[in-house]
Amino acid sequence: MVGSLARYLRMMGCDTRYARGWSDEEILDHANAEGRVLLTRDRQLARRAAKAVLLTSSRLEDQVRMTWAALPGVPSEVRFDRCTVCNGLLARYEPAVDAPRQEGVPWDRVAKGLPLFRCNDCGHLYWEGSHTANVRRRLDEWSRGRG
Repeated sequence: MVGSLARYLRMMGCDTRYARGWSDEEILDHANAEGRVLLTRDRQLARRAAKAVLLTSSRLEDQVRMTWAALPGVPSEVRFDRCTVCNGLLARYEPAVDAPRQEGVPWDRVAKGLPLFRCNDCGHLYWEGSHTANVRRRLDEWSRGRG
């Protein structure tokens, strides 16, 4: 129910688990064992969790704002710390000259100094581009008045 929120939290550098296909018991067991705060739209699940934030809106903007209100330490800017796909840690990546070129990467801009980041776990590549600019703009708009 909150997959987009999970991706945004990862973009903000938050260690975020997304429980796709897990039973409620599995979710609660993992959250408790890992000391996580459960972000959910499921009222019953939120009541059963040791630490939970009940998200009452399906809109991403509202969910992000509710998360900031409940967890003031959550950043409000994009960071290149976490993979949005698997939650792995990102590291600067400088491909070897003879390394195979992954399709979709703006290699011409990389050659001019655009930094690349790669997930240590799944290998997904990241760079500063129009998508990142759009996310930064949204987060900036949503965080106005946050204090």
